[in-house]
Amino acid sequence: MVFYRSVSLLSKLRNRVVQQPSLTNSVRWLQIQTSSDLDLHSQLKELIPEQQERLKKIKSEYGKVQLGNISVDMVLGGMRGMTGLLWETSLLDPDEGIRFRGLSIPECQKVLPAAKPGGEPLPEGLLWLLLTGKVPTKEQVDALSKELRSRATIPDHVYKTIDALPVTAHPMTQFTTGVMALQVQSEFSKAYEKGIHKSKYWEPTYEDSLSLIAQVPAVAAYVYRRMYKNGERIPMDDSLDYGGNFAHMLGFDGPEMQELMRLYVTIHSDHEGGNVSAHTGHLVASALSDPYLSFAAALNGLAGPLHGLANQEVLLWIKSVVDECGENITKDQLKDYVWKTLNSGKVVPGFGHGVLRKTDPRYMCQREFALKHLPDDPLFQLVSKLYDVVPPILTELGKVKNPWPNVDAHSGVLLNYYGLTEARYYTVLFGVSRAIGICSQLIWDRALGLPLERPKSVTMEWLEAHCKKAA
Repeated sequence: MVFYRSVSLLSKLRNRVVQQPSLTNSVRWLQIQTSSDLDLHSQLKELIPEQQERLKKIKSEYGKVQLGNISVDMVLGGMRGMTGLLWETSLLDPDEGIRFRGLSIPECQKVLPAAKPGGEPLPEGLLWLLLTGKVPTKEQVDALSKELRSRATIPDHVYKTIDALPVTAHPMTQFTTGVMALQVQSEFSKAYEKGIHKSKYWEPTYEDSLSLIAQVPAVAAYVYRRMYKNGERIPMDDSLDYGGNFAHMLGFDGPEMQELMRLYVTIHSDHEGGNVSAHTGHLVASALSDPYLSFAAALNGLAGPLHGLANQEVLLWIKSVVDECGENITKDQLKDYVWKTLNSGKVVPGFGHGVLRKTDPRYMCQREFALKHLPDDPLFQLVSKLYDVVPPILTELGKVKNPWPNVDAHSGVLLNYYGLTEARYYTVLFGVSRAIGICSQLIWDRALGLPLERPKSVTMEWLEAHCKKAA
């Protein structure tokens, strides 16, 4: 997990990535290299014309190439498995898991700059990687971290808008309201009203996106302090990075909690474009809605129990196990409790995934963090037992394509250990993380001139008639 500056090591890593046949085309332009330019905007100005030409070539030479057949099952199953969305910043493989610009999570942990030797990657480094396809230097990350801090001031009206809500409102409701209140500062909206040329759309989008990414931790922290800590705000610390500052503003200054927040924000940032929050952000933005409006819509999707809200459900379920059976529950007792949950018509939260067909790599890196920092924690030990107990039971049911744990199965236990015990708040943390991925892709949506999204819908009558005709 140490950031290696050795050019030879980075070259070896690049070769290892490029040599994988399934990834060669998708990461063809990935450049794992250093640069003396510390300004992210300047890097993008160089990269965008190249990628615009690349997209034009794909359209002209391969526009009629078929990507597969669409079945009735796909139409009725929530478009699951359809290939129909361009998402440059990450790619999810069912067996391998997520890759950010071609790099797996373990590879990111090795090559992205960290706050300290042997530490977790800095989220600013991942932001740079998602936007440019290049692994940044520590100096570039420090410069980006400084720029984000300079953009992080929250207007007073945002706090007043949140305060207009009942303090009992769900944290995601308050968080989304705060993001909407930020929208009045949108540079994209102002530029569009003045008549900006479409070739320049990406530049005010970039300004909005970096400001939004910079501001959401402070908004999220205010929601937490308002709900659980008597509304006492904690100002930003100019000596801290993005993840460390988020932990600090929440009220957690322990170095391990800051490391956890760096890891958490990094691994939750992006998960290709088909998940509800990412797709929603892209869809709304395709109407030329500004980043604030688009991200607020994405947060509303994230707040659903089948998406980001699942992370709070996991911890609540685990605590229900402890309440009924105690912390020292045996595997046999745990099996009985799992069956009891399933037989009552409920699911075991934190297991299964819409795309993955193996244990989520985001689960595994959190497990490694726990083994390093809290191996004796009773709830972590319970999560480890669930890892052994649940997959065989779900496999026995025969209805689940992926019986393995996902990212939500582990995150709550880590947060709980360091004192962030309010499970209702957990999805807000997910939302802060997701800003990095959604906004990175949104900048490229504008740069590449991606069109308004408008898939075709049909009725059941149309499907029946079509299928009878096809038969």
